[in-house]
Amino acid sequence: MALQNKEFEIAKFHREQVVRFSDSIATEEPLEIRVVFGPAGRRRSKNLSITMRTPGNDPELAAGFLLSEGIVQSPCDVIGFESDGAIPPDADVGNTIFVELSETARFDPEKFQRHFYATSSCGVCGKASLETLRNQNVSPITESVKVERELIFQLPELLRKQQGVFEVTGGLHASGLFDLEGKLVAVREDVGRHNAVDKLIGSQFLTKAGQTARLSLDGHLLVVSGRASFELMQKAVVARIPVLVAVGAPSSLAVELAREFNIVLIGFTSGERFNVYAGDDQIS
Repeated sequence: MALQNKEFEIAKFHREQVVRFSDSIATEEPLEIRVVFGPAGRRRSKNLSITMRTPGNDPELAAGFLLSEGIVQSPCDVIGFESDGAIPPDADVGNTIFVELSETARFDPEKFQRHFYATSSCGVCGKASLETLRNQNVSPITESVKVERELIFQLPELLRKQQGVFEVTGGLHASGLFDLEGKLVAVREDVGRHNAVDKLIGSQFLTKAGQTARLSLDGHLLVVSGRASFELMQKAVVARIPVLVAVGAPSSLAVELAREFNIVLIGFTSGERFNVYAGDDQIS
């Protein structure tokens, strides 16, 4: 499903001149993510989150979110994105996605509710999310990668050239997955930077349908068009991406997380310079 934009009549002011024209604006709509779980004959659904997103790639967004939050561990935990018997008749299907989990998926609604409350509460989200990562048995990356500095200089422009909807609207974040030679694997856009990363990781997760192993994107670089927040670094950790390159600044928690899990973290990246906040010995 292609990303959407909408046309609005606007006025542009240039000193004494006013020009009225039709402008393309990135679409923003809510998406309710629900999971369908439980044994056969007693399946039920539960709301997990409502996020504001740009419609398009919704299954990828949901899959990436579930992986990042530790609700699913491997691709075999997800068996589909619809379950007629569990969908309420009054559901807004256009802005609701139902992720059907396998009967063997270990989903504890009460445990998730406690985690979601903690990570949504000001002042404790970092500690709560770190503890969740440790409880998921997510370990530091042990294999060192080497990244050429010339490639890093090129990455922002390589990502920018792939931002189709941004070219029209100027209003979307982007995340791109590249290999260590600079070849583009996938790119996703969204009004929310965390949604763009969830869509990107979810796209790779869903290509492994039925597999029991954890998703591992070792040998790849994650490039984001904005800043590197704790949430984005957390998603890179879970997906086992060894390098995160941001156009903007990192947060202190992102730096701490990168150093704890041995991820190369690069910020303020442009064609002329970049800063390395973790793993500078891996830049050649």
